[in-house]
Amino acid sequence: MSKNFPHHLPKLAKVLSQTGSLTALLEQQAGKPLQVQVLSEGLRPLTHQQKSLLGLPPKMHLAWVRTVRLYGSDDDAWVLANSVFPLSALVGRLKRLKFLGKTPIGYVLFRQYRTLPYERSFYQNDTGNYGRRTVYAVDGHKILIDEQFLPSFVARLAD
Repeated sequence: MSKNFPHHLPKLAKVLSQTGSLTALLEQQAGKPLQVQVLSEGLRPLTHQQKSLLGLPPKMHLAWVRTVRLYGSDDDAWVLANSVFPLSALVGRLKRLKFLGKTPIGYVLFRQYRTLPYERSFYQNDTGNYGRRTVYAVDGHKILIDEQFLPSFVARLAD
């Protein structure tokens, strides 16, 4: 695990290390369905870091990138999430990922599978928020989901 894993925040550490659907865990915490605010979505060039995490060659690749805020039972967002779907992955059942809109991604990814193969890293950004980057292997394709846990959610865990 990364040196940035928050061992001093055991409840957050448990959430960060969750292996199943984060959507299901957050909805359990909220006691109701998550609200999704789409901040942006569309075609974007992959960054060097994203290509590296996804195991893609350095040449130019495009991805469908969706940035959302997830709201539980508070007025403040709990999670800021970026989902990165390389165009080469948007085939078969995964085509649907391009059309999520306000649907939480966990409803789609974990509908058929309780867990998915993944590689995960943890971080703490410049503002002090903890997050995780997870590369999931779905139907032979890799997708990247980066989730940053915001202060309102961390404060809720402290209660």
